[in-house]
Amino acid sequence: MTRLRQTLGNVFALGYLAICAGLLGWALVVAVVDDSGESMAGVVPLLATAPASLVVLALPDHYTMLVVAVAFGALVNATVIGWCARALRRSA
Repeated sequence: MTRLRQTLGNVFALGYLAICAGLLGWALVVAVVDDSGESMAGVVPLLATAPASLVVLALPDHYTMLVVAVAFGALVNATVIGWCARALRRSA
């Protein structure tokens, strides 16, 4: 658990999580405001958190599944970013 906290506590991982949260918030606001139902704003946070978010995207179609997919993808990718930053810091 300590290692995961160190990995996700990295400034690059936290920055990535903040960007993903902002994109998700923007997509949800656009989807709620758009009455036509043709908004493609949900694609942007999914692509920003791919490939892990695409695995969870196969779940039933609802706004909550978009949130789950983006949150899962963002956490997986932030963990990888943190591990890479930690490895690069060790090798330097």
